[in-house]
Amino acid sequence: MKITLCGSSAFRVDMVECKRRLNDMRHEAVLHPDYEAFVNGQKQDLWERVEREHAQVKKEQNYIKWYYEAITGSDAVLVLNLDKKDKQNYIGGNTLMEMAFAHVHDKRIYLLNPVPEYLSYKDEILAMYSEVLNGDLAKIR
Repeated sequence: MKITLCGSSAFRVDMVECKRRLNDMRHEAVLHPDYEAFVNGQKQDLWERVEREHAQVKKEQNYIKWYYEAITGSDAVLVLNLDKKDKQNYIGGNTLMEMAFAHVHDKRIYLLNPVPEYLSYKDEILAMYSEVLNGDLAKIR
C-alpha cells in the first residue's frame, strides 16, 4: 500500500524512522524529501528558516501543494500524532488540512495514536479518520 506520512515537522526524526519501518513491511511510504534531508544533517539553513518563519518557507517550498499531490497519489495517509511539548497526540492545522485532502479523495486515514481530546476541531478529525492504530503499524492493511 502506498502511504503518505503526515504530521508536525517537529516529528521529522520519527517520520523518517516510520517510513523505514513501513517500507520494511513492504508498504511504499511517502515523505517529503526535505524531512529526510533535515534528519541527515542536510539543508540545515532551510531547517533554521522553518523554525523562524515556517509560513513563508511553506509558501516558497510549496509544501502544502506537494503534500496534496502526494496524498492524491497514495492509497492512505498515516498521521503521526505524537506528543509535542505539553500536547498529547498533537494534530496541528496543516495536518488537519492533509487529512481533509485524503478524506475528500476517499483515502484511508490512519492515526498512530488516539484523537486528542483538547482540540477545538476534534469533531472534524472524528468525522474523517478510518482507524486508530494505537502505535501498532502492523494494523495497516
